Amino acid sequence: MATVIGVACIAVFALLAVFGIRLGTLVVERHEVAAAADLAALAAAAHLPDGVVGACDRARWVAERMGKRLGGCAVSGWEVVVRVDGVGSVFGTPSVRARAGPAEG
Repeated sequence: MATVIGVACIAVFALLAVFGIRLGTLVVERHEVAAAADLAALAAAAHLPDGVVGACDRARWVAERMGKRLGGCAVSGWEVVVRVDGVGSVFGTPSVRARAGPAEG
């Protein structure tokens, strides 16, 4: 009986470890997606003089170089809003929006 309980405890701890690793991977992915969104928005804002298409192309280029996918790019005046999507997992696909443009004063 003690052996069965011991094996069950080891199995529970192993499942908790796998869950913890998966959750940690999701947190890291979320941070990577946030960084890619921030950089993509900044790159797009820097290329606004090239036009909306040029700015959004630069945002896509930055996101792809960081291993992510540009989900959306919107320009309103001198402000750019981008959405970057990460890699899907068991817990879902992280998606982050970032905004860049001139400071309000």
